[in-house]
Amino acid sequence: MGGWSARHRWTAVGGWVLFVVLALAVGAMTGRVGTTEGENQPGEAGRVSKILDEAGIESPAGETVLIQTKERGGPTADDPEFRKAVQAVVDAVRGTGQVTAVQSPYASKAISGDRRSALVQFEMRGDPDKATDHIAPVLDAVEKVKDGYGQVRVEQFGDASGEKAFEDAFGDDFQQAEYSALPVALGILLIAFGALVAALLPVVLAMTAFLATTGLVAVVSHLVHMGDNANSVMLLVGLAVGVDYCLFYLRREREEREKGRDAQTALRIAAATSGHAVLVSGFTVIVAMAGMLFTGVADFKAMGLATLMVVAVAVIGSLTVLPALLSLLGERVEKGRVPFLGRLKQGRGRHGGSGESRFWHAVLGRVLRRPKLSVGIAGGALILLALPAVGMKTANLALDQEFDSSMPVVAAYEHMNEAFPGGPDPAKVIVKADDINAAPVRAAIADFRQQAVREGASTGPVKVTVHAKQNVAEIEVPLAGGADKDKAEKSLNILRDEVRPATLGKVDGVSAPIGGSTASSKDFSDKIGSAVVPVFAFVVVFAFLLMLMSFRSLTIAVTAIVLNLLSVGAAYGILTAVFQHGWGAGLVGAEGVGAVVAWLPLFLFVILFGLSMDYHVFVVSRIREARMAGRTTRDAVVHGVVTTAGVVTSAAVIMVAVFAIFGTLSMQSMKQMGVGLAAAVLIDATVIRGVLLPAVMALLGERNWYLPTWLRWLPDLSHDESALTAGAVGTPAQAPGAYGPAGHEGYEPQHARL
Repeated sequence: MGGWSARHRWTAVGGWVLFVVLALAVGAMTGRVGTTEGENQPGEAGRVSKILDEAGIESPAGETVLIQTKERGGPTADDPEFRKAVQAVVDAVRGTGQVTAVQSPYASKAISGDRRSALVQFEMRGDPDKATDHIAPVLDAVEKVKDGYGQVRVEQFGDASGEKAFEDAFGDDFQQAEYSALPVALGILLIAFGALVAALLPVVLAMTAFLATTGLVAVVSHLVHMGDNANSVMLLVGLAVGVDYCLFYLRREREEREKGRDAQTALRIAAATSGHAVLVSGFTVIVAMAGMLFTGVADFKAMGLATLMVVAVAVIGSLTVLPALLSLLGERVEKGRVPFLGRLKQGRGRHGGSGESRFWHAVLGRVLRRPKLSVGIAGGALILLALPAVGMKTANLALDQEFDSSMPVVAAYEHMNEAFPGGPDPAKVIVKADDINAAPVRAAIADFRQQAVREGASTGPVKVTVHAKQNVAEIEVPLAGGADKDKAEKSLNILRDEVRPATLGKVDGVSAPIGGSTASSKDFSDKIGSAVVPVFAFVVVFAFLLMLMSFRSLTIAVTAIVLNLLSVGAAYGILTAVFQHGWGAGLVGAEGVGAVVAWLPLFLFVILFGLSMDYHVFVVSRIREARMAGRTTRDAVVHGVVTTAGVVTSAAVIMVAVFAIFGTLSMQSMKQMGVGLAAAVLIDATVIRGVLLPAVMALLGERNWYLPTWLRWLPDLSHDESALTAGAVGTPAQAPGAYGPAGHEGYEPQHARL
């Protein structure tokens, strides 16, 4: 592929541009189909959404304004000033023309037991999905009332106001991340290559792969619906692998040119070595992303499909258009050199032109001098980091966990929950029957209302709305425990396991799934928990088989899996320690929210396993290449690690910087994702690739290449690079520094087997 692209460079470049344009055009013409709420919510919460959708019932966006005395001894609901504040709120929201069904607390009895808090409740007019577009005038009207009554607190929270606050924060966060990611990546590439053209190539490849996949995903969305999150994850992964693959290829081509090879030979060697590593790595990442398809959650399936598609497109681009561009540019790839960063030379000024890193030579000298001690210290440190993950607790974060209380809507949510536990976030029971007005059904609903309070699941009031035409009834049950997730879940379990079977469950032909925010969180966590084993098994088994067939070594395949699992475990431990227990949370501007967001562990595993394998394949491919060229295993390990250190470090620094951007965002779930990904990539590129991998391979020696006879029937996906790279790795006579500087402690020069 590399040779053909280099010979037909204009055809390859033109074909790539045409492919990207056509993919975008077809995607724009077909349009994109998004996931529905029912698809995204598993379990009973999902059935609630499906019943309402099938019945054509659109619950209006409900809003609530809290009027609350600020201090003890202040006016109560019976005092004139409090009544005036309530009436002012009622008049203000009605005056906007955007609301309907306004209820005064004096009519609805929505007054707290201590008479210090009351709720004005109303609904937004029109389509509930567009309520956020019309909520601003209502928020402004309530804000004006708030300024006129100093002794009482006036705060608003509801479906539309909460959604607007979330969308604004989420949109601002991702806009900030997306605007920052590319400049950060480009800046680091400029430092790594010292030339603008060379730095732009990886970014251009990554972005064109992302754009092409955006169009393809729109077409595929007609078969597998795509949520909004799929695009963000696709950009994240597309940027990561696109930059990595281009770095691998470009660095190797430049390295061969530095050794005096002509342009065509350098490209052929890059294709046979780095190109082959890109192919193996790409397949491994695709396997990891395919694991998301086994979750049974629509958003995860969409993210998995979108990301494996962008990886496949990035691989194709790396193996076709990239060699063509390098052939076209030639020495011009060094245009736009940055002052003081020097020419794009592989190793000059660092280690005598060998392309090997002085820093990693020094590290490896100590690691290989005492490999057992290195394995013990590095492995022990990672195990210690992973220990907190044993007690990891996952949950969907509530609004007050996702954002801090400085946000007005969060403060309102917290104050309402204190005065009316569960009120802002009630459980929603959807009763569907053949005849909703039948006497047994109505009696069961009334009994359910009474028992929900009597059994301690709710403090009331329990609200019932009957849709006679659709034979559906909605029951809203404020859960005892309110914002306390553990207590709220206990209340939910009482409703599901005790109250419902004793009431609605006794009537034939009645179904009554229980949803709501707490139910959605629990059902989602349960579904993700049940998907962990199949997803982990699929990813690990298929990655193992790919490693086995690509390197023809049982030892390397096992080592790859173990090291990657160590990296993921350490990331889990850091997440648990920082965000669940709050250890050092202030250092990353976060809070200990008592849980790791439910979707993150599985998401992190899939992403990290894919990216870790990316680096692993590249490093081990270089080690295997050196071994095939005649070096001993020990010398091959040294050569492979130090010659790839610059590429892996550059790629890792970019990823850590991009992921760290997410760690600075305001949403706790985004902070958790950013910190988890950044920490794992940093650990993987340093402790795993720089210490554990070389130490383990040095200890294993020739056993690294062990393949039992009973496994030799497996397909051979390895590639014999030695024919093209003869002499490229060098012998002691050709490259004295290849085994380490003369007299460097920890190295023993050995003859290469030719």
